[in-house]
Amino acid sequence: MNKTHNIKNRYQETLNYLFSQLPMFHRIGAAAYKADLNNTIAICEILGNPQNKFKTIHVAGTNGKGSVSHFLASILQENGYKTGLYTSPHLKDFRERIRINGNKIPENKVIDFVTKHKDGFDKIKPSFFEWTVGLAFDYFAAEKVDIAVIETGLGGRLDSTNVITPELSVITNIGLDHTKLLGDTLEKIAFEKAGIIKNGIPVVIGETQDKTKSVFIEKAKKENAQISFADSHFKVLKSEIVYSNNPELHFKIQSINENHKSIFEEILLIRSPLVGFYQTKNIITVLMAVDTLNTKGFSLSFKNVENGIYNVIKNTELLGRWQKLNDKPLVICDTGHNVDGIKEIISQIELTPHNKLHWVIGFVNDKDVDSVLKLCPKDTIYYFCKASIPRALDENVLAEKAANFGLKGKKYNSVKEALEAAKKAAKLEDMIFVGGSTFVVAEII
Repeated sequence: MNKTHNIKNRYQETLNYLFSQLPMFHRIGAAAYKADLNNTIAICEILGNPQNKFKTIHVAGTNGKGSVSHFLASILQENGYKTGLYTSPHLKDFRERIRINGNKIPENKVIDFVTKHKDGFDKIKPSFFEWTVGLAFDYFAAEKVDIAVIETGLGGRLDSTNVITPELSVITNIGLDHTKLLGDTLEKIAFEKAGIIKNGIPVVIGETQDKTKSVFIEKAKKENAQISFADSHFKVLKSEIVYSNNPELHFKIQSINENHKSIFEEILLIRSPLVGFYQTKNIITVLMAVDTLNTKGFSLSFKNVENGIYNVIKNTELLGRWQKLNDKPLVICDTGHNVDGIKEIISQIELTPHNKLHWVIGFVNDKDVDSVLKLCPKDTIYYFCKASIPRALDENVLAEKAANFGLKGKKYNSVKEALEAAKKAAKLEDMIFVGGSTFVVAEII
């Protein structure tokens, strides 16, 4: 008991060091952003370049990159590969960021790594994210994973993860997010994301977009990299939510490119425990990635792909994607937080049976909040709140901004208080949605 208690205390002290002593973009914003890879390269050299000791898949994009990363990791696990998974941010526990076959990195591994390298790293003054990338690479190499799925944090070209040479690069889509750091047009943001395209390494693009297609094609041509647009190879014929004990998203996908050699039948039925309709785009991206990996010597079977998609929550503990928290009233949360993400969420809300909508809403202060509020439905009761991070937008400021768009509601000091108020006010046939920021969702899961 004492030993366990001691590890818990030391683990918390280690996290306190990482969180408070080091810049952390997700907490404080742009001040933590490093516009080069020098620190990461220096860290990797100290660690003996662990990133070169295992195979990787690199995933970037504005929306969907987390889901795609989890789906790919689950599929690789189902096919018998010892699979690392690196994602960010975490919702409840820092260790969610670093997993092998779904299991979070042990607390003692985090403690030992920071203790061992603190003095050496202090000379470099790494950011929180750079520390975390070093920890992940070191852990995956030590545990001899067969492959690791690595999700970028921000952008791609200058992201700390961009020191790997992957088997495959995946870019889900491009939207206007982090515009102060990545650029204020889709083309500029696409250029940053395209930075993960490497010489001779195939790349899968999830969505064909008029303004970004040529950016990716030019970069792939320059790097002599095979490029595939997933939605040119697969299309969704039909999708529906099937309600049983647990709701599932069922959809039919058709292979539409005769020149593309696929392991998948011409028409296939996919079952997903993630019931957001936007997941159809992510799964098409995943199918294209699977076919591409199989051309590189992987052995991913159709049955194990089906199982990997169906078991993604069980295999990787993916949270916060159109996640149901309660039945009556229906309480749903989703981490979508930019214009494109909120558009998808609002479409899903409209398709979900309910009487009145109650929205527990909060944002971070460096987002284009007005563009999101402009989309929000007016016939909704809002519960304006602030997540408990320095970067969170004050609930009073949010309420004022919302009023400019005809959105009405009350203000609350915390997410928990806002959710409790929504539960008290909501009738059994109403719906409560919690979202606007990943950190709002993190506090109620």
